[in-house]
This record gives sequence, C-alpha cells and structure tokens, in this order.
Amino acid sequence: MTSQIKTVLLLGLLTGLILLLGGAMGGRTGLVIALVLALAMNVGSYWYSDKIVLAMYRAREVSPSEAPALHAMVEDLARAANLPKPRVAILPQDTPNAFATGRDPEHAVIAVTSGILRLLSSNELRGVLGHEMGHVRNRDILIQSVAGVLATVVMYVANMMQFAAIFGLGRSDDEEGANPLAALALAIVAPIAATLIQMAISRSREYLADETGARLAGNPLYLASALERLENAARPAPGSPQAGGAAAQATAHLFIVNPFSGASAASLFSTHPPTAERVARLRAMARA
Repeated sequence: MTSQIKTVLLLGLLTGLILLLGGAMGGRTGLVIALVLALAMNVGSYWYSDKIVLAMYRAREVSPSEAPALHAMVEDLARAANLPKPRVAILPQDTPNAFATGRDPEHAVIAVTSGILRLLSSNELRGVLGHEMGHVRNRDILIQSVAGVLATVVMYVANMMQFAAIFGLGRSDDEEGANPLAALALAIVAPIAATLIQMAISRSREYLADETGARLAGNPLYLASALERLENAARPAPGSPQAGGAAAQATAHLFIVNPFSGASAASLFSTHPPTAERVARLRAMARA
C-alpha cells in the first residue's frame, strides 16, 4: 500500500473517531463541533504537521552557526540520499531521542534532543541521523506526522469526555443530550483505538528506515550501537513532555526508540519493533 493511500485511510479513520466522540459528547451540536474540528485538523495536519509536532515538544530550529557539526552531518547524509537538506531542530530534553517530521522531503525537519547530543559518539549520532533520513527518503514522515497530530486530538477530546461524563456535564433531557455512560465508555476506548491506529503504521517501516539509514551512514554498526545505548537511556524523565500526557503518547511512534519502552504495559502496544531484533538485523547486515 502506498504512503498516499495509507495516509488517506488514516485521515478517514481518525476523522470518523473524532466525529464519533463529538456525537457522543453532545448530540447534533457536538457532531457539528467535531466536524469543524476534524476538517481543521485534517487540513492543518497535512500542511503544518511539522510545525505542530515541533511546537508540542518546544523544539527550536537551529542554524548552521549554532550547531555546525550537526548541520554538517545532516547535509552529508542528505547528499548521500540525493535529497534536499532537511531543517534541523533541537528539543530541550535530557531524554535522548530523535525524530523526523514534515509532509515531504522538501519540507522535512530532523529533530534531536539535547540529551542525545550529549550521550552518543559522533558515529552513533550519524547512525541515528541516517535512520531519520531513511524515514525522509522512504516517505514515511507524512503519515507519521499526521498520525501524531490527529491521535493527539483524539486523546485530548477523550480526556475532556471523561471529565464531562464523570461530573455529569452535557446532560440534557432532550434528544440531543449526550448519554453520559456511552460518552464515558467511548472516552475510555478512544485512546486505545488511537494507539492501535499508531500500531497500524507498520513496524516494517522502522526496519526499512534502519536499513536505509545504515547504508546512508556508511556502517550498520553505528546505528546498532546507538540503539543499544538509547534503549537503556531513553526513559522519560519526570516532568518532561514524554513522561505522560496525550501529546506524548500520541506521538511516541515518531521517535527512533519508543519513549515508553520501559513500561511493561506499553510494550504490549509498542509502535516499534523490539530493539534487540533491530540491533540483530543491523549486525547481520554488517557481516554480510
């Protein structure tokens, strides 16, 4: 299935979920509000997904003069991939991680946390950046970004519905009144559905980005070593955006390693393949 078709299906599925939540929350009035919200987010997530995702994590684009080594590495990898050089951003987080976003290679952004810059060696960082460039080259970034933005909306609306249902808000005796029990049930199910939608972004895309990135970086062992270190270190620090909340959970699939990989329950619904399997594949690739 092409990324364009998959993106359309994803937009339709998440739009339907938003409309379902709106209808349960407030009858026809809630449905109209949800429809307007869904249309706005469909347009916004396509054209501005990179800006929205970067804003979620308070990421700041940096110039070549601010981060010359990082820019030089990204430029070299873009040249190897025969792609325009992506913009570069840094997230003010100690947790080491990275992601790529944007609607196409011409509007791509590669973002890294300040923590990953301190943790990894130059070669390991090259492997990580190669992986993210692999996502750009393989045209994964649009569907990943759209999924993150819309799943965030679903989770925020679901949280609002839980609050409204528990405190009896929105009840009415007329036919448009929301059913509080149905609203509460949907509010509980919706975040699970959003997570499953994230999982529908095939794990095979991570394997493919690993392989593509390893070739671009010049040595599969660079990324293998980086993944091992990130798996041990990428745990959400208390108070960081990744430590919890709708936005963090809805965008977990964007990162090179799942920021919730340390939680046993989260591993059951992980958007990433097991790190050990990814490392094994990269080491086998190096031996070939």
